[in-house]
Amino acid sequence: MLVRDAMSTMVLTIGPDHTLRQSARLMSARRVGAAVVFDTDAGGIGILTERDILNSLGAGQDPDQETAGTHTTTDVVFAAPAWTLEDAAEAMAHGGFRHLIVLDDHEPVGIVSVRDIIRCWAPSRKHATTLAS
Repeated sequence: MLVRDAMSTMVLTIGPDHTLRQSARLMSARRVGAAVVFDTDAGGIGILTERDILNSLGAGQDPDQETAGTHTTTDVVFAAPAWTLEDAAEAMAHGGFRHLIVLDDHEPVGIVSVRDIIRCWAPSRKHATTLAS
């Protein structure tokens, strides 16, 4: 199975000036764990995850003062739609993260998460187990 089969194509995009509270509200409303951050001044695409927001709150920072741009990961590993789910899982395990922005022709077309991969693998694993019994 390929990343294009598992990825979410409903990508939440925010700017670097969104506060962490605004970002969290948007992520919560969309029921997503990550947002793509477009920062034209910094020249690229980054990602803000629920873990980034949690780390800021845990450090006692004010979510109404802290911005997405300050907490965005800019050293991002991107996936291609034609990657296998095994390739995506390996990149996530190697990098220690749970989301990959999927790029097609240098444009974000989706996000694939560990949860997306598990959803795809779980039914086939269950079927394989049933056949082996």
